[in-house]
Amino acid sequence: MFHIALYEPEIPPNTGNIMRLCANTGCTLHLIHPLGFDLDEKKLRRAGMDYRDMAVIQEHSNFPAFIDKMGSDNIFALTTKGSIGYTKASFKAGDILLFGPETRGLPDDVLVQLNTHHRLRIPMLEGSRSLNLSNTVAITVYEALRQQHFNGLN
Repeated sequence: MFHIALYEPEIPPNTGNIMRLCANTGCTLHLIHPLGFDLDEKKLRRAGMDYRDMAVIQEHSNFPAFIDKMGSDNIFALTTKGSIGYTKASFKAGDILLFGPETRGLPDDVLVQLNTHHRLRIPMLEGSRSLNLSNTVAITVYEALRQQHFNGLN
């Protein structure tokens, strides 16, 4: 399936919602430290409900450790700085969908390490800052799954 990578996530309910998404779609969730919360935080548990134990979650001490383990060739970064619409990307099983922290997005020092043709954006009205992280993840994951004909899902 796909890998969802959260770079330094800050808001527990967003991460909990994404855990639930991963548990229901078979995606692996990668949490890139530092996190803005404790994984045992009540708000995270509430949003993730009982799905945390059903989701495959891998933690990485920092972005270089993540890249060392996963590589960077098949990373698609979702960013308001992207110029390619997310529906224009050709996703394949095993791709990594990378998302930045809620208050600041992916930093330039991360983006410069990635393929410029893999910097994607979701269309919004002029002047809009950003969408909610868990919504952005869900929109992108379901487009990637659609391209794979929802293989393995019913």
